[in-house]
Amino acid sequence: MSTGAVVVVIGGGARSGKSRFALARARALGERRVFVATGQARDGEMERRIAQHRAERGDDFRTVEEPLDLARALREQRRADVVLVDCLTLWLSNLLLRGDDEAAIARAVRELCDALAARPCHVVLVTNEVGLGIVPENALARTFRDVAGRAHQDLACIADEAYVAILGHVLRLRPGPVEAVAP
Repeated sequence: MSTGAVVVVIGGGARSGKSRFALARARALGERRVFVATGQARDGEMERRIAQHRAERGDDFRTVEEPLDLARALREQRRADVVLVDCLTLWLSNLLLRGDDEAAIARAVRELCDALAARPCHVVLVTNEVGLGIVPENALARTFRDVAGRAHQDLACIADEAYVAILGHVLRLRPGPVEAVAP
C-alpha cells in the first residue's frame, strides 16, 4: 500500500501478553487511535472483563464496539492513524453463535481482508491461537477451531508484521528474522 500503513497480526494464548503488546504497538503507530472491541457483555463476568480492559487502555483510544461487522467498522475509521481490533477470535465466535456457517464466515473473513487491503490507516489485529490443543469433543468447538485456523492463515498472509505471544514473551515472525521483541 502506498500510504505506508501496516497490518499487524498478534496471536497467542490466553493471558500470553498479546493485548498488552498490541496496545504498545498501536500507540507507537499513531496519535489518533481507535479500539474496535468485538466482545459482548453477555454476563456479569464479561462486563467486569470489559471494564478492566477499558481501564488498562486508558483514554487514549476511542472505542467502537462492533461484534459482527468488522469490515464495515474498519472502513468507517477514516480519521484514525491506527485501529486496534481485539479480538478476532471473539468476532469469529460471535458469527458462529449468530448461526453463520463456515462458508458465511469465510466470506466475512474475505471481506475483512478486502477492507484491510483498502485501509487508510495502520491496523493491529489481536487473536487467540486455538489450534495447539487436542481435537475438541463437540462439533461447535471443532468448527470454531477450524474457522479460526483458516482465518489466521488468511490474515497472516496479508500482514506486514506478525507476532506470537507465548509465556509472556512476544516473538516477531514477520518481518524476519524471528526474534524476541518484548518480554
